Order: sequence, then structure tokens, then C-alpha cells
Amino acid sequence: MLEGLNASRFENLTGFSEVIQDGMLSMLESGRMAVASASSFSLSPEAAQRINDNAAFFRQKIILRQQEISNSPELIRRLGVIAMNGMIEADIYGNVNSTCVMGSRIQNGIGGSGDFARNAYLSLFVSPSTAKGGKISAFVPMLPHTDHILQDVQIIVSEQGLADLRGSPLQNGRGQLLPNAYIPTLERHCKSISIRPAGIALASIFHIIFPLPLPGTSVIWKPEA
Repeated sequence: MLEGLNASRFENLTGFSEVIQDGMLSMLESGRMAVASASSFSLSPEAAQRINDNAAFFRQKIILRQQEISNSPELIRRLGVIAMNGMIEADIYGNVNSTCVMGSRIQNGIGGSGDFARNAYLSLFVSPSTAKGGKISAFVPMLPHTDHILQDVQIIVSEQGLADLRGSPLQNGRGQLLPNAYIPTLERHCKSISIRPAGIALASIFHIIFPLPLPGTSVIWKPEA
């Protein structure tokens, strides 16, 4: 995500984050970012070597603060941060899953993404539309696990386009996720599902994820070995 910004026309950016990763380091080196504030590093071995080899340069570009400051809701709001968070998947309502695959298999920690998503001037979530060579969609009719509710998600971005959900009611505007962010193969599944805030048809929503329990029983579905 930040590597993409490094190739953009933007200049003299300021980074305010919880963690400095490889992409932010590259932006500081290229001059696209003037200074970065965070509470910690999460670097690849190659990036860690770069920062050690050029400590004098990065000393003028990076400031580390306590997490109480880097993740302060008041500071994030006052600075007017444009928050860009990665995600695992999102649904047609605008809810976002940042942590779990298939609802229970932990892939990432949630970190400080909630602090930034709720308090930023603009809250963006970014992801490729598919994973595993196009076999798994990052956009589903309804999430099996939710980390960020739709009220905290303003803009969702994939290589398919951008969906601006600000001020969009569930019945109308949020349907723009279909043409702007979803992969085409999921459109027929999602268009057949009511997106009213009540009366959700669970059988329609989850039939592309896993079979439902047997009718009239409490048997829980288990994946085949």
C-alpha cells in the first residue's frame, strides 16, 4: 500500500502511525514522506539492515513515542489523519474483518487499526479483491467475523476500484461495492441478497462459504479432513 504511494505524485507527507514498516521506510528514503511518528518498528531483515546502515539519516526522519500518544484518539482526530488499514475481507454492508480467516483462524492481530478507523478524518480499508490466485474473494455477502463495524468504515479500495460509503444507506448507496470493489464472479451471489438492515437471509448469504447445519437439527458442519 505504501509502496504504491511511493510511486505517486504526492510529496512532503507526514506519517502518524503505531508501527513503521518497510513501505514507510522507503517513502522516507525517497523523500515522499518528510517525517514519520510511531511507537515501534516491524521491519523485514533487509529493511532493518537499511535503517542500521543509515542511522544518522533516519534519526532526523523518525520519532518514536509511547503508544498512548501514537494511538491517542484525540490526537488522531485533531491531526485529521487519513487512515489506511489493510484487511482480510469486507462484506456488502461495509463491515471489515482484519484478523480471522473463515471466522476463527487467526491471521493477524487487530493492532491499533480500530483507534485510527474510528477517529480518523478519512477511514480507508485496502485489499486486493482476491487471494490464492483468484480462488478466494476478499469481498463476501456477510462476514463470519467482524473487527470493524460499518459505522467506522468510510472507503474501501481494491484494484477493482473505490467504494465511498460515507452517508450511504444500506438500502441504496452501499450497493456500489458490487461494481466498484467486488470481483465480477461474486456479483450474481451478492445481487440476489437483500441488504436491508433487518431480515437478513442467512441461507442466501452463507451458502457460498459453507453448508448450513441440517434442517431441524443442531448438527454443526465440520470441514472434511
